[in-house]
Amino acid sequence: MNKEKVKSQVREWVESIVIAFAIAIVIQTFIVQAFKIPSGSMIPTFKIGDRIFVNKFLYSARVPFVNWKLPILDIKEPRRGDIIVFVSPEDPRKDFVKRLIAFGGEKVEVKDGRILVNGMALEEPGCKSVYYYNAGDYGQEGKIIVVPANSYFVLGDNSSNSRDSRYWGFVPRKNLVGKAMLIYWPLNRMKLIK
Repeated sequence: MNKEKVKSQVREWVESIVIAFAIAIVIQTFIVQAFKIPSGSMIPTFKIGDRIFVNKFLYSARVPFVNWKLPILDIKEPRRGDIIVFVSPEDPRKDFVKRLIAFGGEKVEVKDGRILVNGMALEEPGCKSVYYYNAGDYGQEGKIIVVPANSYFVLGDNSSNSRDSRYWGFVPRKNLVGKAMLIYWPLNRMKLIK
């Protein structure tokens, strides 16, 4: 092989690697990101060490670097019962995963192991089978709290072992990262998250 041919092949390989790396960065930054579950706060939904994919695009109608919305995309607002990933209100270096319980303007109370929103017990499948303990400043027995505008009240599925909105309050809308969509590892636990 001559020198020019070798240089040409090396350049092609480098270009391919750079392009693949750029595409991977764009996908992770704006579309889908992998997360590892570090604690037992969402047992039984997630086990420690589960790896999940989070859809970062679902709740965001903004196109990167452009200040206009794409009307053709099916962008959704979070729904009660969704398992969401968000930047911790206490420590912006950490991301948390919890179940969305209430929205801005709603009244929340932890009573007799149930979550009441606007006086009604939650009936969402992921919520009604959990016994919620009275804990923290925002989850004390008999205390009714109002979720601030553009914020969420979130709880872990493992109420006895979850540091969540009962302790630190509310998740601002701007902290939302995305919706948990799939457990991809370990393979024997692979499933879509409903």
